[in-house]
This record gives sequence, C-alpha cells and structure tokens, in this order.
Amino acid sequence: VFSLFRYLGTGQSLASLHFAFLVGKSTASVIIRETCVAIWDALHAAVMAQPHKEQWKEIADVFQQTCQFPNCAGAIDGKHIRIKKPVRSGSQYYNYKKYFSFVLFAMCDANYSFRYIDVGSYGSRSDSAVFAHSDFGKLLHDKALDLPEHTALPGTTSPAMPFVFVGDEAFALGENLMRPYSSRGLSLARRVFNYRLTRARRVVECAFGILANKWRFLHTPIHLKLETAISAVKAACVLHNFVRARDGYNFEDSLTHSLHSHRPSVVRGHRQGAAVREQFTAYFMSPHGALPWQLDAI
Repeated sequence: VFSLFRYLGTGQSLASLHFAFLVGKSTASVIIRETCVAIWDALHAAVMAQPHKEQWKEIADVFQQTCQFPNCAGAIDGKHIRIKKPVRSGSQYYNYKKYFSFVLFAMCDANYSFRYIDVGSYGSRSDSAVFAHSDFGKLLHDKALDLPEHTALPGTTSPAMPFVFVGDEAFALGENLMRPYSSRGLSLARRVFNYRLTRARRVVECAFGILANKWRFLHTPIHLKLETAISAVKAACVLHNFVRARDGYNFEDSLTHSLHSHRPSVVRGHRQGAAVREQFTAYFMSPHGALPWQLDAI
C-alpha cells in the first residue's frame, strides 16, 4: 500500500519503488494494479454514485450560487493521460499532440468532485466520440439520468427550462447539453452567454488541476501496462472525491495541470438545443439573469 501511494503521489518509476521498498519491479506493478482495483471497488459506490433527482437539484443550486448558471447539472470535459505505447495498438492511442494517450472523460459538480468518469478511450478519438460512446452519454441521450423536471429560471415564471450540462465546442449542442457559440461575428448577447457558460465550465478544468496536483503521477507519462494505468487513474479519481469530501471544498481555482485538452472538433447540434441556448442567452441579458460585471468581463 505504501508503494502505491508513493507512486500515485510522486510518479516515481517502478525502479525507484524497487529500491525504496526492496520489492521487484513486477511485484510493485502487481501491487499497484491490485490495490487500485480494490480502492475503486471499495469507494466508487460511496463517492461517485449516480445522482438521483434531488441530488441533481442540489448540484444545480451550487452551480447557481458559485457560477451564476441556473439549471446546470454538471460540467463535462475530456483530458489526455500520457502513456507509453500499448503493445500491438498501432496508432489508436496516438493523439493529435503526437504522443500516446488514453482519454479521461469526466463530469463534475461545482464542488470540483467527479460525478462520472470514463477512462481508457483511444487517444485518437475526439471528445464528442468519447462522450457518445460513454455510458453517461448514452444515458443522457436516452433521458435515463433521472434529471429533474423542467424548471423556470430564477426570477421568472416561464418558460420551463431543462437541466443542462455545459461543455466546450467539442461537444454537440443538445437540449440537455450547452456549448459556446462559434466565435465568429458574435452579438453582445452571445458573447455574454459564452462568458457565463465558461464560468460554469471551468470547474471541470479546475477539478482536473486539483487531481493532477494531488496525484502527481499524472504529471509524467505512465510507464505501466494499459490496464494498470487505467486502474490507477480510476483510483486517483475516487480518492480525489474522498479527499474532497473529507477536507471540504474551499480552494484556489488558479491551478495548473499537465492533463491536455482534446483539440475541438466541428460537431453540429439540433434545433431543440439551439432553442434552449437562445433562451439562456436572453435570460443572461435580462434584469433577472444579468450580472453587474458581465459586460466588463467580455
């Protein structure tokens, strides 16, 4: 166990663990794999269970209080985890940044805790493809996430608005998924919407920053077998949630990290999502939804 936390916390090589704990490198690899699997099995249900309807409302309340984005159920993003080339993998894990990686896709709440993760997709895949093939993406598409009923935005009585997740331009616009407007020729209202969405979306970037700075093996390429590397990342994510719940949620969000974002790809949304986004855009310019400083910030 000590060798595992030394590895997760420092990113030391297996050779360093071999000399520090007088165990063989293959033995250290087995210890890391088995302990990470045990940590995931023990903590996953307790610290990363799928929220139910009332919990989604609580998450949205915190987003409204801290990010001033109403009806927001979470922020989503994907990050590259650098690895050594897996055996017989061809170019599947070779990403556009010209190194080998797999993807950590995550949805987090405004307290910087991960509510859902998908680990291990090919580094060559786009965020939208990873999202579409993930269990979370399928549940959202099938409307099986137990999200609350449509609710009017604060200070208004109509229209009833859906609960949404916020992401960057790599994701397709949908009724329950908001992305920024294209940056070309934006009106003032659309620039304000992009600013307000970014305020909410940045929490997932901060969550990745906290994760990488706490578990520093993520700052360097992971020289483990692919299955072991995936188990280590999953264990780090549930330990992140465990520590966040134990230590509280106050922190400085000006963090740096070495998890690399996906290159945005061009994806299209649908009309219903566009209509929802226009309603949010109008609300953020209304007396009930505008922030005093938003025009100075764009």
